[in-house]
Amino acid sequence: MLNSLDSAQWGLVLLGAYLVGLGKGGLPGIGNLTVAIFALVFPSKLSAGILLPVLICADMAAVIIYRKHAEWRYMARLMPSTLIGIVIGSMLLGNISDQIVSIMIGSILISMTGLHFYRKYRLQFQNTENTSSFFQSYTFVATTGIAGGFATMVANAAGPVASMYLLAVGLPKYAFIGTAAWFFMIINWIKVPFQIYLGNISSNTLGLSLTLGIPAVLGAITAPFIVKHIQQKLFEKIIWFFIVLAGIRLLWDAF
Repeated sequence: MLNSLDSAQWGLVLLGAYLVGLGKGGLPGIGNLTVAIFALVFPSKLSAGILLPVLICADMAAVIIYRKHAEWRYMARLMPSTLIGIVIGSMLLGNISDQIVSIMIGSILISMTGLHFYRKYRLQFQNTENTSSFFQSYTFVATTGIAGGFATMVANAAGPVASMYLLAVGLPKYAFIGTAAWFFMIINWIKVPFQIYLGNISSNTLGLSLTLGIPAVLGAITAPFIVKHIQQKLFEKIIWFFIVLAGIRLLWDAF
């Protein structure tokens, strides 16, 4: 697996791994760009298995950095329905082709981007007091959890879904980052046996994943310093543009 990549592909996956760490370290939206990068370099189903250990490496670094900021009660509410979504995703992933997975990943990337900006619209232009009861409801939590579990199992792309939930309940910045770090570390470890069973994590892929875990950890460590010195709004717009572009590319190639 290590010897099968050319220099351009190595550059892409190394960048993608570093972006994983930046996303885990507090820069929103970057994780979906990495999903797109890996899905363009590797077969779609295999890309999810290769990326998962990279995510876990970054998760552990983020947990160490933000370990004191988690709000466990919100994780406890979201976890059961997320596990249901993971089971549904694993059942489908073992019975569909790479072409279908490419379509699903592309669709998830684009729909999650739309969900992200819809959430921002709701927060900016609508009376959040009138919608707070809905965001606290079991229906919202269950739907969000199932969608996030499915997205994370199929494409490691649950970030926007979980972000919508954590922001909807009003978590401040560091509580948001810390809760997300713990939540995704737990969820990603739970996904490992499923990906091994499906054949997407094996001795052939693990060496590559652990190699890419190094820039992922570096990204998580450096993210808090980078956040202080960039224009966050412009950065997010660029990231979301490339996420949509990559999603369209995956859909185009699949058809």
